[in-house]
Amino acid sequence: MIENIIPYLVIAAYFVCTLVIGIISYPSHKNTPEDYFLADRKIGSIVLFFTLIATNFSAFTFLGFSGAGYRIGMSYYPMMGFGTALVAITFYFIGYKVWLLGKEKGLITPSELIANHLQSQPLKLLFLAVMVIFTMPYLILQPIGGGYIIENLTNGQISYFLGAVFLTFIIVLYVFLGGMRSVALTDVLQGILMFFLMIVAVVAIAQSLGGFSEANRTVYAVKPEIFSRPGINNFFTPHKWFSYMLLWSLSVPMLPQMFMRFYTPKTANSLKISASLYPLITAVMFICPVLIGIWGHLNFPDLVGKEADKIFPMMLADHTSTGIDSLVMVGALAAIMSTLDSQLLALSSMITRDVYTVYIRPKATLAEQTFVGKILIVILAIIGLIIAANPPATIAALATQAFTGLAVLFPTTIAALYGRNISPLSCIISIIIGEMATLGFQVGIIPESLAFGFLPVVPIVLISALIVVVGTVLQNSWNQKL
Repeated sequence: MIENIIPYLVIAAYFVCTLVIGIISYPSHKNTPEDYFLADRKIGSIVLFFTLIATNFSAFTFLGFSGAGYRIGMSYYPMMGFGTALVAITFYFIGYKVWLLGKEKGLITPSELIANHLQSQPLKLLFLAVMVIFTMPYLILQPIGGGYIIENLTNGQISYFLGAVFLTFIIVLYVFLGGMRSVALTDVLQGILMFFLMIVAVVAIAQSLGGFSEANRTVYAVKPEIFSRPGINNFFTPHKWFSYMLLWSLSVPMLPQMFMRFYTPKTANSLKISASLYPLITAVMFICPVLIGIWGHLNFPDLVGKEADKIFPMMLADHTSTGIDSLVMVGALAAIMSTLDSQLLALSSMITRDVYTVYIRPKATLAEQTFVGKILIVILAIIGLIIAANPPATIAALATQAFTGLAVLFPTTIAALYGRNISPLSCIISIIIGEMATLGFQVGIIPESLAFGFLPVVPIVLISALIVVVGTVLQNSWNQKL
């Protein structure tokens, strides 16, 4: 009887703590867009570090990584660990410039920065549309992951969809009230929880299997290719390995919730410290879910497709006590909530600032802008839940699709931050061609052979970058002739 109540008590305690921390910031809320969406640009080093890792580590980290470890093997870890560590370079390379310009110009959204530097409203709207469209699949991952976890923890007493709805409601409540201040404060709690509870999970399961070495030896005896460099079914060719590492480096800074974090530091040093520490966290944390996914072959040898995305909670249920299982799943919920709250806030700020105040209510007061942003948070959450009601693909597949679409924006962003006399038209063509190619590869109109063994993101981003460069050169040459 007591064991049946434990999951409910742990989940309730976590949700209450998150709500309390999230609501604490409400009395200091100034009811302005800069304060609501960016915490008045006064986030310090420690909070910035935790909000960056908590925002980026999501349902994909717990469920997607373990599912990929099950389907691909150990080789998934160095690809994700090293590839995501490289993201720290682009964090600082892009983030420092964004911080400077944001502070100087009073910019709040990514598309505002693009419009400010390249002086093109059509480009601004296109940039905004791509960010919103390709963030939605990644946003949908969070209620999907939350639903899986709550359903598993309660042995199906709370259904998948009801769990997703409840988790989303809690997030919407504290984001609605406190904005970025609430998000940043809860990210500290959630970042700490997800890191330490992930380690608890892998240690507890390893002990149940006779230790790390014994667990690995047993799996190797059953499925030796799981420890090979290419992985199961030779998944990772050198071309594909390179592609994935490039994908994370180009796409993660383009996630709107990450991009907007670059506006928030109190000083540039805060951003530098966060970028330096980020690779250390990925190296330690990412091995844990991959190992759990690999060991899953011992208990559940025949999982197929998105069934493997549930291997993390399934292994916990089989190899740990109800208390440990519940605590670790709270860590997974922390990863999910810390990403979803940031996604909702970022998308609502972009639609408010770049659409509502420009095309619908140009004279909207600061208080009105904040109110509209809050309403949009609710609407976006509902849209995410509607789509999550029928999950369309594996978590890893959804994330890869979303990241490829966002990576197309990377050449335009670099051009805006570091280029001179950049042609806005070339950036528009670059994005349109890049996204058409992304769709073409996705639906099979463009054959995979045209990627030459790489993931589609490699040729797509190369072509997009080439269009920006060539278009700018041609325009500048034409202007000189005139």
